[in-house]
Amino acid sequence: MNEIEYRGIAFTGFFIISFIAWATGNRDQINKKTILGSIFLAWAIGGMTFWLPWTRKALEWINNILLSLLQASQKGSIFLFGPLAIGPGEFLPDGTKSIGFVLALQVLPSVIFFSSIISLLYYLKIIQACVNTFAKIFHKTMALSGAESFSAAASIFFGIESSLTIRNYIDKMSQSELLTLITCMMGTVATTVMAVYVVALKGIYPQIAGHLISASIISIPCAVLISKLSLPETDSPQTLGAIPSNIAEDKFTNDSIEINAQKPTNVIVVLMEGGSLGIKLAISIATLLIVILGLQEVVDYILKLIPQIAGQSISINRIFGWLVWPFTLLIGLKPEEWQMGSQILGSRFVETEVSAYFQLASVQSVHTQAFSIRSFTALTYSLCGFVHFASLGIFVGGLTAIVPSRAKEISVLGLRGLWTAFLATLLTGSIAGTLA
Repeated sequence: MNEIEYRGIAFTGFFIISFIAWATGNRDQINKKTILGSIFLAWAIGGMTFWLPWTRKALEWINNILLSLLQASQKGSIFLFGPLAIGPGEFLPDGTKSIGFVLALQVLPSVIFFSSIISLLYYLKIIQACVNTFAKIFHKTMALSGAESFSAAASIFFGIESSLTIRNYIDKMSQSELLTLITCMMGTVATTVMAVYVVALKGIYPQIAGHLISASIISIPCAVLISKLSLPETDSPQTLGAIPSNIAEDKFTNDSIEINAQKPTNVIVVLMEGGSLGIKLAISIATLLIVILGLQEVVDYILKLIPQIAGQSISINRIFGWLVWPFTLLIGLKPEEWQMGSQILGSRFVETEVSAYFQLASVQSVHTQAFSIRSFTALTYSLCGFVHFASLGIFVGGLTAIVPSRAKEISVLGLRGLWTAFLATLLTGSIAGTLA
């Protein structure tokens, strides 16, 4: 089969995955405007990303800016950690060689730096303007409620914090709205964490930063499509008619995002507070990886007691690889790429997308042409989301803290949201597998 045929498979896979979402959902009457609008918007953004010259140039420009910021962030790390802060094969100005890859000292500092930059953009009200623009687009094209539109737009830039922007409305949201909220949060990645993925893949895919931003945007209509197919809206949402004026006017008050308890007095304070939040985030990422990978090793040790299959021991990653194997076909991967692709896609459920991205980069660098450029792009887009069990606890716990009265509903919808977010990221991957 040639590349055109695999692109056709990925295109067909988009609609098969959508059907799976409907078949495994409530199968109630769907809102045709929402479904058709989300399909149109997802493919329109995908077409602009991969086909329109001016859009590609804009993404290239953004990509170069982000890579420059990453390079700039390294200066402070080098000052603090010396050769420990530079990657394999790199040298300090005095000729000192890197000792090798150290994630904690070469990757996590970029999270701190990017957190400060995001706080600055927030202080300058640039992010607020972007969120409001996207919210209006989502509201008009996909016929979402105002609260859904705003939180979906916020998910492009923030994680669980996006729910705080509409916290006054969550208590009255329908179950369909709640599932959409959860799916959007888990089906995208926060801007601050994106730096980690860029570091992992920039050596393999120099345009990765621009594509990750594109993937996060495309994931919103994909998340809406999957969530509304799984649990169609049967109620009359409180904010159905328009985006609530108090949200639009406040444009993310500091209190709603909780970037700081009090309004910052100057840029320096903003950068320091943003960096402090980045430190907390970096520590959280490190803690998560230490705990999750450690527990995984314990479980894998127990699984080794089970007789081998096909000459290999059973492991958690191998089990999840078997479960997601059919989806590697649906996003347009080639037969020789199915095994490795399914292992990487499956590993994200336990090891998180951070480990999956580094695994993808390692495989592509060690095994020359392990994946074609198109397949590599499809996998990159498919992994762009907080689709793992750790995030399930984070998002369910965060939402429950906001609306304790709906803790039971949120817990049930959280597990369902993990499934719908997974399917949503696959839709994003199938678009990349078709158009890349």
